Amino acid sequence: MRRKPRIPPSPLPQRQGVDPVRVRLPFGGPWATVREHLVQRLSGAGAGVVDGMFDAGKIVGADGRAVAPDAAYEPGMFVWFHRELPDEVPVPFPLEVVHRDEHIVLVDKPHFLATTPRGSHVTQTVLARLRRELGIPTLGAAHRLDRLTAGLVLFTVRPEERGTYQSLFRDRRVGKEYEALAPYDPGLALPRTVRSRIVKERGVPAAYEVAGEPNAVSRVELIEHNTHGLGRYRLTPSTGQTHQLRVHMNALGVPILGDPLYPVVTSPVPTGDFRRPLQLLARALEFTDPVTGAEHRFRSARTLEAWSSYGDWAAA
Repeated sequence: MRRKPRIPPSPLPQRQGVDPVRVRLPFGGPWATVREHLVQRLSGAGAGVVDGMFDAGKIVGADGRAVAPDAAYEPGMFVWFHRELPDEVPVPFPLEVVHRDEHIVLVDKPHFLATTPRGSHVTQTVLARLRRELGIPTLGAAHRLDRLTAGLVLFTVRPEERGTYQSLFRDRRVGKEYEALAPYDPGLALPRTVRSRIVKERGVPAAYEVAGEPNAVSRVELIEHNTHGLGRYRLTPSTGQTHQLRVHMNALGVPILGDPLYPVVTSPVPTGDFRRPLQLLARALEFTDPVTGAEHRFRSARTLEAWSSYGDWAAA
């Protein structure tokens, strides 16, 4: 049994709060040089881009020195480089720090801001912005929220403690409460607990329910309803499948207001269009701190716009 490799510290600094890419050369394969492997591995970028990175000395080894394009392939070797950062429209909403200590940072995130770098959202993410704004390059995410969902997200300060806090979410030792706005259906019997099996395929925007053992459980309660035909709902998930609350609300016939995927996948919103945010908010987090033993209870101070200003939200 091969031992898990010790990962050397990155020889490259972060750039705009974004870590460099780390690649470990796999065991086995036909490659004679590091370049041959990276050209194949980064085929989407093209050989010219990879060669340009080698020529500019942008691909480095653990000692921080540039790796030559004809360097012999060494299985298990680590190399690092910075990805080309995409041009991103700034998300014009502030991050609100709810709590900060030497172990964790709890943030009230706005709509439209991804939690961590992924795809075309890199510098305009909560993690990258927090690292820059707070000056804490070691910050890591303990869990994630969808880009379109607002509310509370937990980050860790010390890399060696990140797994401990992540295990809270993995082991379902965090109390989570969400708030959502959706159509009011007087015939829908609430409260109720929804159980189903949800599948999310890579590259497919929407998740969907299938027959089988449930892997997603959500408690749905109606808090109140108004004259606009809207209901304000309290959603309490005990599992964490992708888009779980959005899928379950849609299955009940009351899809969350502003959802671009459920019940129908709509055309992508143009870049920089921050109107009509999804009316879903991670309202509360509650857990026992696994490092300090403190009892934490946090609540978001954000509000869902369509409840008090439906006309303005709809007109946007």
